[in-house]
Amino acid sequence: MHIQWIHLSDFRNFRTLSYSPAAALNVVTGPNAQGKTNLLEALALLLVGRSFRAGKPVDLPRWGTEGATLAGQLCRGDVTREMRRRVGRRQDGGWAVLGEGCAWARAIPFSWQDVGVVAGGPQARRNFLDGFAGKIFPAHLPGLARYRKLLARRNHLLQSGLDQAALQARIEPWDQQMASEGLDVLDRRRRAVAELAAEVARLYPALAGSGAVRLEYESSLDAGISAERFVEELRARRQDEVRRGQTLVGPHRDDVLIEMDGRDMRSFGSRGQQRLMALALRLAEVGPVERAVGSQPVLLLDDALSELDPEVQGNVLRHVEGSGQVFLTTAERRLPARQSAWWVVRGGHVRDLRPQLGQGAA
Repeated sequence: MHIQWIHLSDFRNFRTLSYSPAAALNVVTGPNAQGKTNLLEALALLLVGRSFRAGKPVDLPRWGTEGATLAGQLCRGDVTREMRRRVGRRQDGGWAVLGEGCAWARAIPFSWQDVGVVAGGPQARRNFLDGFAGKIFPAHLPGLARYRKLLARRNHLLQSGLDQAALQARIEPWDQQMASEGLDVLDRRRRAVAELAAEVARLYPALAGSGAVRLEYESSLDAGISAERFVEELRARRQDEVRRGQTLVGPHRDDVLIEMDGRDMRSFGSRGQQRLMALALRLAEVGPVERAVGSQPVLLLDDALSELDPEVQGNVLRHVEGSGQVFLTTAERRLPARQSAWWVVRGGHVRDLRPQLGQGAA
């Protein structure tokens, strides 16, 4: 799958833009704060209807405008699909991204925030894992949303100040529902980790030159636990839960262990190793997503090569050159990329650099 063309209007710092990228590696260069990341964000929005940044829809239109529009064409084999998205106000005054999606469109982004998946707290790893599971299991994100609603209602009961008997009667139905939804979340997460673990164990040493990597899903609930046992675990922690006002058992408390050569990378990995591991985790998504959807996802790699040694940079470039359509932003004007299209972004405009560079000169 690849994007054949995209047209933007009033998106971030782009007043208008018509862009027809290559179907393989696209290197996007230019000075900082000119729109390189904004371009990748627009591509993600076209493909999956959301940004990989933490911003809200209201932040996406160009300053002083009433909304933004995006249109583009996707290609998968002999099939083409035109896509349209609009960022604007709903009837209730809130902002939203509107437009129909495409069942086989997938994007895998990488940005500097992804280092937090390796070096940060458990929430960053849960968010990463849930995002990946959502790409390969269509039921995961809706199921996770239901679990989170149940969790919020259950926490509200724990904070309500009810006496023990009243709380017991009120909370039991929520326990049963949480156990049912929670076990489904756990099952999909464990399968997702198994998929990632096999990919990253092969990929990381190929990029870094060495390193034995292991991923493990860490949960207070055993694999294969029954719903009845889940409920018993909730009951056993009831006093602690009331005192703390929150649910202490379930997938919302879980983590993913990331080890290299037997050491936890949260504590023992260097900044460069952590960044490369975060990138390897993103690149490891490609194979499982392709198997699940039937076509390669589009890779959106924002400044992925910084802080990496030159040899490692070369390994990454050789890998992504064979990974379908890839967009790689960089401030460099020269990289050892053998087969790539080069574009410069400056002041909200994108220009083809290939006539200047010459074939293979990059």
